[in-house]
Amino acid sequence: MKKFQFSLDHVLDYKQQVLEGVQNEHAILMQRVRSQEALLEELRQRYQDCNREFREAEATGITVAEAMRLESGLRFWENEIVKNEKILAQYQKEAEEKRKQVVAARQDTASLEKLKDKKHLAYQQEVQKGEEQFIEELVASRRVVIAAS
Repeated sequence: MKKFQFSLDHVLDYKQQVLEGVQNEHAILMQRVRSQEALLEELRQRYQDCNREFREAEATGITVAEAMRLESGLRFWENEIVKNEKILAQYQKEAEEKRKQVVAARQDTASLEKLKDKKHLAYQQEVQKGEEQFIEELVASRRVVIAAS
């Protein structure tokens, strides 16, 4: 019998390539989310530093101009945090959509792989049946030769 060949091998290869591509895209998006989270954490830390500086300066006494400068700095960091939280939410949404695509591509690939496994098992059973039939015919012909002698 000839070697097993799955008729949808090209489709399976294509689906696996699609899956790898989507997984790579998802990894890139997740890296972007992590970078944005780190940036947001840094912005929050800067806000806290500015707030601490403002509170310490208030406790020791500061000029109105200095208070306005520090207050302006706090508002700047607040605006930066809000802006970057929106960016993070968008990045997370994109990563979640890509994750869903990864799941769908994985399901497509898995179903084809299961079909290939079933076809291969059926092929192996057919080969085994053919070998058993050949052995039976060989034994039967051997008996005929022995009986004729």
